[in-house]
Amino acid sequence: MTRRARAELYLFLVTFIWGSTFVTTKYLLEGVSPFLYIAIRFGLAAVLLALVFRKEVTGLTIGAAQKGAVLGGMLSVGFILQTIGLQYTSASKSAFITGMLVVFTPICQFFIERRPPRKGNVIGVVLVTLGLYFLTSPEGSEFNIGDALTLVCALLFALYIVYLDMFGKEHNPAQLTLMQFVVAAFLGGAGTFLFEEVMFTPNGEFLLAIAYLAVFATVIAIYVQTRFQKDTTPTRSAVIFSLEPVFAAGFAFLLLGEMLGVLGLLGGGLIVGGLLVSELSPE
Repeated sequence: MTRRARAELYLFLVTFIWGSTFVTTKYLLEGVSPFLYIAIRFGLAAVLLALVFRKEVTGLTIGAAQKGAVLGGMLSVGFILQTIGLQYTSASKSAFITGMLVVFTPICQFFIERRPPRKGNVIGVVLVTLGLYFLTSPEGSEFNIGDALTLVCALLFALYIVYLDMFGKEHNPAQLTLMQFVVAAFLGGAGTFLFEEVMFTPNGEFLLAIAYLAVFATVIAIYVQTRFQKDTTPTRSAVIFSLEPVFAAGFAFLLLGEMLGVLGLLGGGLIVGGLLVSELSPE
């Protein structure tokens, strides 16, 4: 297996994990306010990562701290907008709109790195965009404030992917990841005190859910992305991440009873087709 193929396999597994987070977060928001949720999730993640990679993060460099803080700013604001948006829209629709990052990523990459995508990537993006259109078609529900916040989240995640590609080649992945978690926890904590009426009513299921998100969807997933995304391209990464709404829709159907309908299924098929076209295209 080539380095790129191995990296893309890991990113695919990360995407599957992220697909489960929309339903989990939707559930958690019934018992915790959005900013406090971000602070708890990323605070726990920072502690866990520091313990697991204590030798690597002990020698944190100034460059890794600065670049990690930039990445953490984009990542955390994106998550904050996505989390607040989930209060106003469905889990599956949130995932579909987040998937628009596949459209934004090659655009951001062109303007930031002056690296145009290959023909196969462009075709893949077109198919995915069409698929996302069907998944978010007007027959479902009207575009609301939650959808708008999630759309801005998708743009921030696209910028994050491009800059992670640039910074990930220069610095230790554990150090970059830790700084991202620290910044996200700090911003979540600040937002808790400044912007929201705190709600926190935990129970056993709540604790299990937040532990799952902190360990698997945050520490493992974001470290793996930081470690391996540099071995492929931002556009190919974005197309892999476009499978996230497909997985999220499956979890939403099984756990919340959310239905996609015929157009939704067609959209999911187009997303998978776009992924295959982009993956099989020569670089």
